Amino acid sequence: MLFILFTLDTERYVIDATQVERMMPLDPHSPPKTIPGAPAWVAGVLEHDGAPVPVIDVPALALNRPAAPLMSTRVVLVRYPHAGRERLLALLLEGATRTIRLDPAVFHATGIDMPHARYLGPVASEAGGLVQWIRVDELLPDDVKALLFPEAPA
Repeated sequence: MLFILFTLDTERYVIDATQVERMMPLDPHSPPKTIPGAPAWVAGVLEHDGAPVPVIDVPALALNRPAAPLMSTRVVLVRYPHAGRERLLALLLEGATRTIRLDPAVFHATGIDMPHARYLGPVASEAGGLVQWIRVDELLPDDVKALLFPEAPA
């Protein structure tokens, strides 16, 4: 299975590449439009194909610090499952410059229950050490899903 490899400080993480719609460099001249009142790790919204797409700053979510404006920082558009359909969600990922292939069977539970970080999936040993699978579909708590993807009125 193909994964996008990225870093959070010195630790390595992966997301399932089949969920990725597009990867693009972070453009410092076109930052996300901030949304007042949103959690600090919701960086705002970007325009993609004429529509606003919510942006999740993954380092802010995981480490309580914003993504650094590095050459290796990418905006990764993922297909996020919500309310029976897929919505686009943009992730800010640092060090997202390569892919790796790993068999999903080599991933194992960490043995640590993280109720406030359900997105932290199993780990696998790889040539460079351990990598942890970030589960895109578990990134958003219910209150943030409601904020970012309000249901259209009937």
